Amino acid sequence: MMWRFSRRFLLLNLLGLAVARCSSNSTYQGRLTIGVIDYDGDAEVINRYAKFKRYLAEKTKASIQLEPTFNENKAIERLQAQAWSLVFAPPGLAAVAIARSQYVPIFPLLGVNNLRSVFVVPKDSPINDLKQLQGKTVALGQLGSATGYYFPLYNLYGLTLAEILFAPTPKTLLEWVTEGKVAAGAISLAEYSLYSPPSTQRGLKILYTDPHYVPPGAVLISPGVGSDRQALIRKVMGEFPGVSAQEVGYVPNGQIPDYQYMIDVVERVQLIATELQNKPVHLFKKTT
Repeated sequence: MMWRFSRRFLLLNLLGLAVARCSSNSTYQGRLTIGVIDYDGDAEVINRYAKFKRYLAEKTKASIQLEPTFNENKAIERLQAQAWSLVFAPPGLAAVAIARSQYVPIFPLLGVNNLRSVFVVPKDSPINDLKQLQGKTVALGQLGSATGYYFPLYNLYGLTLAEILFAPTPKTLLEWVTEGKVAAGAISLAEYSLYSPPSTQRGLKILYTDPHYVPPGAVLISPGVGSDRQALIRKVMGEFPGVSAQEVGYVPNGQIPDYQYMIDVVERVQLIATELQNKPVHLFKKTT
């Protein structure tokens, strides 16, 4: 009788384990924290992700927390701590997440294709080469911008500038260049075409165009999320209706970009990041 009872107990336990395993593969059963980069501090970000949060919670049975952050440094801190299960990251931050925190890109973000970074100068400027910016004041875009921050600093590596000014908007940057406040400014080619002043004004010209295209951003998943749960999240997000996915900015059936060059750019820029507020600005790694 005891043997018969033990055998039945064992079978029931094995059956319970099997059911639990199936259940764990079909639901996340935990908390998912989604990191969102919102440089403008726009309260609308909460509403924009509301439908996505409900969908993800329903399909994974997880508790979903949205954590917007408004600057690059805070975002990097959260990535280093692997505090975000998922992150919607622009190109530069995506490269940081991959190279330094082992996050895995799973979907591309929507974005402008074929983005290029350019340096612009006044049309009558005698400067014809990036090396001639040595000792000059240069305007860059905001921290984290691939075209206005990472690519330009990579291209200026090795120079010493008088000062770097960070323009709050592309339009402001172009005004600074036009007014002679700075010798040159870095911006995307698309922004230059959109915001450059009319031909009746002093006018600008492109000094240098980076030959590399900027990859789109990506949705990335933390290495701290187990492989089974990673697969579930990929499946659930891949089945999110296309129009709804576009509302939060990702492409469910899109191809993951190649980030290797972007990673190389970010890694070099990180070497000089602490120098950027100095006067003069030494854009090279100092030897001890």
